[in-house]
Amino acid sequence: MADLTGADGPGEPPAITIASHSATATKGAVEQSIDPWSVSAGQDEQGNALSFDYVAISKKWNTSLIDSALLQRFEKLTGHKPHRWLRRGLFFSHRDLEKILDTYEKGETFLLYTGRGPSGGSMHIGHTIPFEFTTWLQDVFDMPLVIMLTDDEKFLFKDSLTVEECLKFSDDNARDILAFGFDEKKTFVFSDFRYMGGHFYQNAIEFSKLLPWNQVRGAFGFDNSTNIGRVFFPAIQCVAAFASSYPELFLKPPNASDHTSSNTYPRSKDLASIPCLIPCAIDQDPYFRLLRDNSHRMKNPSPKPALLHSKFVTALQGPGGKMSTSDANSAVFMSDTPKEIKNKINKHAFSGGGATLEEHREKGGRTDVDVPYQYLTYFLEDDAELAQLKSAYEKGELLTGEMKKKCIEVMQAYVETFQAARKGVSDAQLKTYMTPRKLSWKGNPHPNPDFKRTPHKPPTAEAAQTRGPKAQPAPGSTLAPPVSGADADTESEDEPDGFDDSGLGITQSHPQRPGLAPKRPTYGIRGLSSYSSQVGEMLYPTRSREEREQREKDYADDITKGF
Repeated sequence: MADLTGADGPGEPPAITIASHSATATKGAVEQSIDPWSVSAGQDEQGNALSFDYVAISKKWNTSLIDSALLQRFEKLTGHKPHRWLRRGLFFSHRDLEKILDTYEKGETFLLYTGRGPSGGSMHIGHTIPFEFTTWLQDVFDMPLVIMLTDDEKFLFKDSLTVEECLKFSDDNARDILAFGFDEKKTFVFSDFRYMGGHFYQNAIEFSKLLPWNQVRGAFGFDNSTNIGRVFFPAIQCVAAFASSYPELFLKPPNASDHTSSNTYPRSKDLASIPCLIPCAIDQDPYFRLLRDNSHRMKNPSPKPALLHSKFVTALQGPGGKMSTSDANSAVFMSDTPKEIKNKINKHAFSGGGATLEEHREKGGRTDVDVPYQYLTYFLEDDAELAQLKSAYEKGELLTGEMKKKCIEVMQAYVETFQAARKGVSDAQLKTYMTPRKLSWKGNPHPNPDFKRTPHKPPTAEAAQTRGPKAQPAPGSTLAPPVSGADADTESEDEPDGFDDSGLGITQSHPQRPGLAPKRPTYGIRGLSSYSSQVGEMLYPTRSREEREQREKDYADDITKGF
């Protein structure tokens, strides 16, 4: 799948949670632009890079902002304090999260789904966000999880790669993913090249038949030079959200001698009706528009997958910078040594401090653009300590070097914990996680048999701004304030959704999983820390070919304009 983290390079699928801004600034205002392959926060009239306006994104794409009422219900229902990334507004938007909570309250099952477009080299901290968050979601909800490694997508979108290279990337990246401590009993990790077939392929073919060329072209910008493999791939990524694609994970095999082939299972309406929750970066939302609009049209209909949208983790260079695997100094990588992390943050991390010591003492620093502080909002668990750092820095009491020192300490601990966990992933474990088998989960231990849904009122833009740090411009830039009164409209109840953990950090011990960390440290992999908006009206059958072609053209135009 496209990484739920943002785009790593031209012509490649995106890698989740990466803030990639325009590399070269030219005079003249440029609006922010976001799609699954590239994201840009735009610039002001003077060419200064701006920060993202997430409220505007939510309003434009008609997503719902996460408010305190929704988080209160989450905590009351699960018994867990919301993850720090939810508390701090770093996961800020959603689609149908309240329906997932409804499902959980009733004691019913839903599927968790995330993934990665495998690549060579090390992951950076942006890549870890969906996996860290999903580990936490799995612990909190106790639900089955599928993790998709889209080696086929990587092959299709990167012309220089061979099938064999992409398969090796999948094996290496699977070890990275398992280091986050997913529960073996309820997790299936799969390579598209190795797994796809049976019900998964049947669903992909059936779903692809629902999508006219104009829809896919409008959603993803394909043209006449696009190879047909790229055109078909969105159907593969979409049906990974259907529980009916994995009958062997949910059902006992009808043939006792065959536990691995989904071909031995009948197609099931009950299985197809299981909802799905996909945590991802906001730029992945368009990938699931087609899915949400068409999942109910399958022979065995599936509900819209629900989504949780994260903000972007900025590059070390701050606004205008870009995290990239090809630039070692653009990010903290999960293979970095403590010394490399220290040097990167000291030398390359953008500072919001004053130009001189005197100026900083007098005017204070800007935490809204200070990269070391921004990283602490993601990876420092203690809310009170984070608030104290913010206050002291903005008053000029805490110096830039001291903020960087704290950031270095936290990031070194995070990376070292990951590296130790990865070393503990054995070949036998890898094989177990990647073998199709019936999963085991318990779900809600205290379901409510008398559940009756109370409609959730979406938050206003003003209310949402009270959660987490506000989007602010870079020094010298002018960021227009969010549009007022922007209530996030919700989609209708009968429409289907959907893909790339957050700051709660449960402190009690967990049953030890062989080779992995037995419990969450204060700020390690388990204690800190790849897709969806309504795209347009459905293409219902029309009475003439001309009417149908016009409807398809209008639909594609709407997608291109972003509604």
